[in-house]
Amino acid sequence: MAKNSGRGSRTGAVKGRSQVRTSSGTWVKRNASTGRFLDAKKSGGSFKGIRKES
Repeated sequence: MAKNSGRGSRTGAVKGRSQVRTSSGTWVKRNASTGRFLDAKKSGGSFKGIRKES
């Protein structure tokens, strides 16, 4: 299970999730089993602890 360390990083990986960058440049969180998009990052950067798709 992934947990926030309180130091700006995450201990462990978030399982069952991935993130992909859209054509507009925002990162979108995606469920790995169903392929549905869950959440879009509104501020800069990417999600913590979630693997990136190519």
